[in-house]
Amino acid sequence: MTQIVAGLPPPNSLSDTTGSNLYCIPRAIASGDTAASLIANGHALPLLGNDLAFAAVELIIRENGTAKRVAASVTAFDPWRHVLPSHAKERLATLLDAMSRARQPFAGFTSGKQAIMGVINVTPDSFSDGGDHATTEKAVQHAITLAEAGADILDVGGESTRPGAQRVDADTEQQRVVPVIAALAQRGLLVSIDTRNASTMSAAVSAGAKIINDVTALSSDPNAVKVAVEHEADVILMHMQGEPQNMQQSPNYDDTVADVFDYLSNRVESCLKSGIKIESICIDPGIGFGKTDRHNIEIINSLAAFHGIGCALMFGASRKSFIGRLADEKDPKARGAGSIAAALAAAAQGVGILRVHDVADTRQALQIWQYQAGNAEIT
Repeated sequence: MTQIVAGLPPPNSLSDTTGSNLYCIPRAIASGDTAASLIANGHALPLLGNDLAFAAVELIIRENGTAKRVAASVTAFDPWRHVLPSHAKERLATLLDAMSRARQPFAGFTSGKQAIMGVINVTPDSFSDGGDHATTEKAVQHAITLAEAGADILDVGGESTRPGAQRVDADTEQQRVVPVIAALAQRGLLVSIDTRNASTMSAAVSAGAKIINDVTALSSDPNAVKVAVEHEADVILMHMQGEPQNMQQSPNYDDTVADVFDYLSNRVESCLKSGIKIESICIDPGIGFGKTDRHNIEIINSLAAFHGIGCALMFGASRKSFIGRLADEKDPKARGAGSIAAALAAAAQGVGILRVHDVADTRQALQIWQYQAGNAEIT
């Protein structure tokens, strides 16, 4: 694990080529009136507008093939960054500008409220609920139940991407998901299609889906970006190292957060060049997709860093196997408490969309957390 050193290096110790290899992780995040007061008094920098603020930073500095981390208060960091070599100064200015901006609504949701995405697996082999909702009727009813429990988005998938899962042909996938999506869209519900196949994306959006959620960040199918642009769909770009069949076979990173950041940043840039607007893009660091338990925790601890990419952020850890290993719980359906703990850690760092199985419990936990965080008033 990378060692974190307190204190900032001398500005002249950073070469002018370090710019693109600097990463900023907001720490000591505050919310509500506390955030506003810290910003006003110069003790913190804004995060996603003025609703959140961070009073400390952790920097990842990658030079000569190695990564080191340094931590400092904002009061020490802010004057230091202004006297860095030009490329490093510009890099941090870009990251901080992206972090500070209030987000444009993604799929109708702003960063001031956590949206809950409910999972509907129309599959026989998903890791948590495979077979539970494998027919159109069962899947539609489950989706309606999730919506009534507080799901803002319903994510419908017809192919399992659990570790070791085999690919499903597009025709089978579409037979599973399209009737479900059509039925839900006719009821006025906001639907996302969870797929990596461009033909399924097109069929799903034509049936009423508004969001394309792709575990390969629109990179697996050469027609995926084209479909998203033509349909003007919102997209969720996820990071995955490898493929579901092999992604858990010794995943490795030079620096987990920096490597995932770079991948997602590059995918966002590619989508922007293709004509997808920044407000139509959401990123997902991909918990459990080509990552060890340590990698997963490193990402969860540093989710706020991904605001530096400048778009909406989603987090999905619900019932995943790392929770089972860390909490010694083999039954995925009994991992609700651990899933909620991870979701609240994400919410505290400004993550806007939480992808979960247990919608009602997550919604209740979020409601109490909003009061505790000072983001809701007790009447």
